[in-house]
Amino acid sequence: MVVQRDETSSSPVTITVSSGGDYQSSSMSLGITSPVPRNPHSPINVTTTNPHRRSSLSNSKPPRYLTSSKGDSKDGSSEFVQYTVQIPLTPDHNPSSPAEKNEPRRSIISGTIFSGGLNCVTKKHAFLDHHTSEVAKSSGMVCRIGGCDAVAFLANSKPPCECGFLICKECYKDCVGTGGCCPGCKDPYTVLSDDEFEKDDDDRTIDEEEDLPLTSMAEFKPNNRRFSIMKSMKQPDFDHTRWLFETKGTYGYGNAVWPKGGNGCCNQGINVYDDPPNFGENTRKPLTRKVAISAAILSPYRLLMLMRFIALGFFLTWRIRHPNHEAIWLWGLSITCEIWFAFSWLLDQLPKLCPVNRATNLAVLHDRYESPSARNPKGRSDLPGIDVFVSTADPEKEPPVVTANTILSILAVDYPVEKIACYLSDDGASLLTFEAMAETASFAKFWVPFCRKHNIEPRNPEAYFGKKRDFLKNQVRVDFVRERRRMKREYDEFKVRINSLPESIRRRSDAYNANEELRAKKKQIEIGGDTVMKVSKATWMSDGSHWPGTWFSGETDHSRSDHAGVIQAMLPPPNLEPAMGVVDDEKNLIDTTDVDVRLPMLVYVSREKRPGYDHNKKAGAMNAMVRTSAIMSNGSFILNLDCDHYIFNSLALREGMCFMLDRGGDRICFVQFPQRFEGIDPNDRYANHNTVFFDVSMRALDGLQGPMYVGTGCIFRRIALYGFSPPRATEHLGWFGRRKMKLLLRKPTMNKKSEVAADEERGLPPLGYCTRFKEDDGCDGDIESLLLPKRFGNSTSLVESIPTAEFNGRLLQDIHGVQQGRPAGSLAIPREPLDAVKVAEAISVISCFYEEKTEWGKRVGWIYGSVTEDVVTGYRMHNRGWRSVYCVTKRDAFRGSAPINLTDRLHQVLRWATGSVEIFFSRNNALFASRRMKFLQRIAYFNVGIYPFTSIFLLVYCFLPAMSLFTSQFIVQSLTTTFLTFLLIITATLCLLAILEIRWSKITLHDWWRNEQFWLIAGTSAHPAAVLQGLLKVIAGVDISFTLTSKPAASDEHEDAFAELYDFRWSFLMVLPLTIMMVNMISIGVGIARTLYSEFPQWSKLVGGVFFSFWVLCHLYPFAKGMMGRRGKIPTIIFIWSGLLSIIISLLWVYISPPAGRRISGSFQFP
Repeated sequence: MVVQRDETSSSPVTITVSSGGDYQSSSMSLGITSPVPRNPHSPINVTTTNPHRRSSLSNSKPPRYLTSSKGDSKDGSSEFVQYTVQIPLTPDHNPSSPAEKNEPRRSIISGTIFSGGLNCVTKKHAFLDHHTSEVAKSSGMVCRIGGCDAVAFLANSKPPCECGFLICKECYKDCVGTGGCCPGCKDPYTVLSDDEFEKDDDDRTIDEEEDLPLTSMAEFKPNNRRFSIMKSMKQPDFDHTRWLFETKGTYGYGNAVWPKGGNGCCNQGINVYDDPPNFGENTRKPLTRKVAISAAILSPYRLLMLMRFIALGFFLTWRIRHPNHEAIWLWGLSITCEIWFAFSWLLDQLPKLCPVNRATNLAVLHDRYESPSARNPKGRSDLPGIDVFVSTADPEKEPPVVTANTILSILAVDYPVEKIACYLSDDGASLLTFEAMAETASFAKFWVPFCRKHNIEPRNPEAYFGKKRDFLKNQVRVDFVRERRRMKREYDEFKVRINSLPESIRRRSDAYNANEELRAKKKQIEIGGDTVMKVSKATWMSDGSHWPGTWFSGETDHSRSDHAGVIQAMLPPPNLEPAMGVVDDEKNLIDTTDVDVRLPMLVYVSREKRPGYDHNKKAGAMNAMVRTSAIMSNGSFILNLDCDHYIFNSLALREGMCFMLDRGGDRICFVQFPQRFEGIDPNDRYANHNTVFFDVSMRALDGLQGPMYVGTGCIFRRIALYGFSPPRATEHLGWFGRRKMKLLLRKPTMNKKSEVAADEERGLPPLGYCTRFKEDDGCDGDIESLLLPKRFGNSTSLVESIPTAEFNGRLLQDIHGVQQGRPAGSLAIPREPLDAVKVAEAISVISCFYEEKTEWGKRVGWIYGSVTEDVVTGYRMHNRGWRSVYCVTKRDAFRGSAPINLTDRLHQVLRWATGSVEIFFSRNNALFASRRMKFLQRIAYFNVGIYPFTSIFLLVYCFLPAMSLFTSQFIVQSLTTTFLTFLLIITATLCLLAILEIRWSKITLHDWWRNEQFWLIAGTSAHPAAVLQGLLKVIAGVDISFTLTSKPAASDEHEDAFAELYDFRWSFLMVLPLTIMMVNMISIGVGIARTLYSEFPQWSKLVGGVFFSFWVLCHLYPFAKGMMGRRGKIPTIIFIWSGLLSIIISLLWVYISPPAGRRISGSFQFP
């Protein structure tokens, strides 16, 4: 290797590597190639290669990075790509001289960088240090002491401390004088001599031939030393592996590596700070995303739908064109039913064209709303408040222990404590429920910290202690077993106290009433009158006062439909700052020193009821809670749950808020969760899980304008319940809504009369929208003063809470595309305290006369006038242009109970079907929907109102096989190949559609089949009764009343969990299905006997009739099994009614169509 140097300092350095020892140029360069391109503006490329000039490096160390050129060779080619070569120093190759020891240089680089490639020019780069101290400052060679910008000095070509902390000479002297510790690593400095300071001064006289040090990541590491292979042989403690595999190159600055320890610099326009920035950018990521269903499933699914639709069209056309002239009445009934079934199938199938799945990102939600920021330095939660509503009405049918478990799961939910408020609506005003909630509040002080400390799932104590799997799974704390044992014992005592409350209240009331009677007698004796003073049998509270709600005796002003309103804050609003607990002792079951023991606010609400007022059942109770919560907590979002539906996933609220707070979430009115049930028999005999509806139909609606509201497990936007329109909407015009028109409803001013006219059906415009009403002449823009009191009542506090709820529910203004958002950190403030004035105002808004002359129940809140108020409420929101979202979590969000008894199940379906009939005959029919609702969404809502009428045609079709067997006729004249082909195609496409639905919805074939069976059971029992009741209400004005569905209480370990399944209770709904079964069984016997003994047997008609009868009986098999009970005991009334109906129908049919060769007149004659 030959190194030559020219006296001109600006000329480049050329290094020629040859195989011999001569000084001639070699045509081959040796080194390690690196494909990493170099920045032409980086300090590596300070000089350019000049092939006509040479320089040498005599009397100096070789520079750290040099440029070499293959153009020095004789062929002189120079148009090639560069590459990088680094040659480390070794003791054998250390071209230092004695002169260098006298003049130490700080800019020596341990290696040489070459650039080039195969058949390319080899260039060598020498970075000559001809810059001034200003360049050194720009390269980061400045003092790191705050307030000092002097040039740092190097002692022996390195900082004075091994940690690499850069410091100037003056600051170094101050540090040595005050204690001698390095400001970077806090280790003592090694005191330098005066000669070392002078050597550094000589180095500061920067010559043009010197090289600036290039920042290396290896130099930033503490105690880093450069050793060669030969030096490591003399030092036994040297780590060879670290030297071989640790790079000495420069990484720079970025999200892969960021230098630490105060080695920031400002170079080439890049500002580097001590702390690396947040490269994750979680706050900018979306909170939710759509998970598309595979096209390999969805495309065949849509194709099969089209094929079956075409096949049905051809089949019905063929059936119409080929009537059965021998039994024209049988043909007419069958073709009418088949046309309706095809129409009903089309209504049910069209909304399933666009199913979607969704996923959430809880980490982004935490980083965006609960991480420290410039506007929220303490990292307090910036999430909006949520008010949770739980409704109950009868403590006998809805046991208090079930309600208490639901409340406990809400209080322990994983959401900021100060942002949660729980409201229990007791529509029966029962003291039993009231005192059960008091016991629940006391037990929550132990249960909630226990759940937070050990991350318990589920947070319903009954479900948690009753689960069969190993409770030690994922538990790592040593005190878990001890604390769980204590909590289990405390919960058992809690249940005993709840179960003993009825007897305790009765004994207490009897004692107080006996005392009152003694006082009355004593007073009567003192007065001396003969009139006996009557003493009311009151129900007494534990403090010796009368209970203002319902009494056991049912006295005036204290009955279920006549009592005062009650509001009681069982748990006050928590403070903003966390409150840590104490160690375990006699009063504290668990150690909560590192656990936040705050509890959310818990409020008991019982609205006032008086005779002569329509209280509107559950919808009225929900609206009373909406008004109460607006005054006491005013959460921007509302979650409603039934008393038997508890939170199974503590993160469910966060997952729901991801949709509300993501981009475009300001158009979402509610987030609906699927309903999941417990305590159902493994075979799911009566399709209680209802998975086809919740996992197929609801997912499909999510791809349109959103799913329907199904009564529970739903998070609402408060202003959407208030009847306001969304900030933006889309109108669908033209055929099938193919033309879209975007509407921006939240505008500061509007001038055209056509634009400012508010549609009463669509509800209120958004806040801040200058509107004009039909009775006004102009637009004054004061929506709060003109409209809000008229529609919401005369409560000033309620009206003032509306703008606050709307603002708190807005998206962050930092989100891209949000025009009217709220600033970050605006909700990280304490909540207003709850005082007596607010409680008094809350009591006034639950009075029975508050809703008079207001829009509550008409356009505001839950809508009145239907048994299924949930569907109507969701329909009104969609009709205004709002969207909804279906949130299916990996772990079930909520779980509840369902009636597994046949009678209760049929009555539940009867209530739903009756509500659908009411919707069909009301203004809520989807035929009158606005243009803001999508076409397929209208079809879905129209199907909700019309599906009960299918039962009329289904009843007829179930009797057709029996009629066919009795008459030896069939719906077609003969079983031709065409008929059988059509039947095969229609059946095969139906089965294939079911298989594909199972694939994309993740349900099972068993669930699909159970749903089909119960569709026929309900269609022949509850649905016809619902149609009859709906027609009576519409035509004759007969009111419809329903009883509550009984909720199963917690069962003991030794009891049969499915005992209720075999409990038979008679109902008039069972007559029709049982009659269909017996008639079809009799008809099969008659048909077989007639064919066997016929001179000319018609086997094809027999096979057709038996096949359809068998189809009916297979669908009714769960019903028959439920009728048998556990031991096959059936009430005698069932046999009497069914036998009589079967005999009457059979004899009537024989009389109408007697066997061939016999004539019946005047009396019945048997062949």
